[in-house]
Amino acid sequence: MPWLTAATVVALLVIASIAAAYFGQRRMEREQTFSELADLHVATLASGNPVDVVSTDRHTVKPWFQGKIPFTFNLPELQNSEFSLLGGRVTYLGQTPGAHLIYQIRKHQISVFIFPDRDLKGLNSAPTVQRRDSFEVESWSQDSLRYFVIGDASAEDIRDLAKRLRVAESS
Repeated sequence: MPWLTAATVVALLVIASIAAAYFGQRRMEREQTFSELADLHVATLASGNPVDVVSTDRHTVKPWFQGKIPFTFNLPELQNSEFSLLGGRVTYLGQTPGAHLIYQIRKHQISVFIFPDRDLKGLNSAPTVQRRDSFEVESWSQDSLRYFVIGDASAEDIRDLAKRLRVAESS
């Protein structure tokens, strides 16, 4: 009987170690993704040319991405809101191409990143809202795309823009 107890304990320790390693790896991948996005946001805003397509018109910005990224997306209507679209550019997370849109609300600029969801590791599909470094970040998956809204605007502004993006994509 003592050998059976010892074997059970060893088996439980092995299973616990594997589970801890798996979840630790996923957490590390998630942290790395958010860190890279914060770096992209800051580098873009510090650039002399933060966008490649300069336009406040979503009907100009969205078509500009055709043929430059392997997916399409919808942009929200911003009439009767304090948000304005400044433009966009192609960006990469890892080796995955995606869209980087810049919005402005009052004196704050907000980055919206859109990537194919299947290419991003360590992220769950449930919406997440969190504060990372000095930025508010909201992330969710919708229609096989992964959205990240990041900026130093208030949490309410980040949530409001994210809500507008979710509504635009579902229409």
